[in-house]
Amino acid sequence: MSETAPQEKYVRPLSAESTGQAPGRNRLKGRKILVVGGGQRIVDATTDPVGNGRAMSLLFAHEGANVAVADMNLESAAETVNIIESEGGKAFAIRADISNPGDISEMITVAIEKLGGIDGLVLNVGVGVGALGLEGANADDWDKALAINLRGPMLICKEALPKLAEGSSIIFISSIAGLVAGSRLPSYDASKAALGGLMRHVALEGSRRGIRANIVAPGLVDTPLGRLATQGRPSRGRSPTPFGRQATGWEIAYAALFFMSDESVYVNAQILAVDSGITGIS
Repeated sequence: MSETAPQEKYVRPLSAESTGQAPGRNRLKGRKILVVGGGQRIVDATTDPVGNGRAMSLLFAHEGANVAVADMNLESAAETVNIIESEGGKAFAIRADISNPGDISEMITVAIEKLGGIDGLVLNVGVGVGALGLEGANADDWDKALAINLRGPMLICKEALPKLAEGSSIIFISSIAGLVAGSRLPSYDASKAALGGLMRHVALEGSRRGIRANIVAPGLVDTPLGRLATQGRPSRGRSPTPFGRQATGWEIAYAALFFMSDESVYVNAQILAVDSGITGIS
């Protein structure tokens, strides 16, 4: 009797889009987009993959947009701009710490002045702080997480919404931690879940001028920040995924591109999980 060989686990191959190598199609030609969180954390500069914020900034510019890249780390934002300009795109950097309300107002003002208006806004912000579990949570870490992950996006939308062009698109970058338990950081999970409520309210107010608001909720993504999270919680790197690998920053960026482009012109107040099916079939 012959033995059946064990089936190898499927691993989803990387496409040209997965690696940022696909040609642009002018899907955002003439658009004026502010990406908040368009720099990226450095873990190992020699091996770091592209982060979500940088990938979105590069992709939007590649698709014809003029991009304002905001980040609390001006040097990192400037590096994103340098890459865009080296590829023939248009961009500029803004330093902004969204935990500081004054920085938010200045960021919106500068972006509007230099872009000549804003018709696209991406909120790619979020921190996970504190020890794991409720036992490791404390009031200071809770307040810090919600100040950046929830209060910051609310203040940005409060400041920007009246000034956005009609028909603009707002994208919140959240996490599947807002849909299912998993990060083991109560403040992070709670803030990302609450972001859905904020998004729906912004979509409601924005709809009066055709402004859409949606969420992209990444699952496990191989980014510098993701690798840093894995260092603190090694089990993250061993978490199984239906497609046998983590997502790339480019794959998150292409989901955001759909929401930013007119291809999603009738999609509003929705959450798109980019997780290979973790939240749906696992």
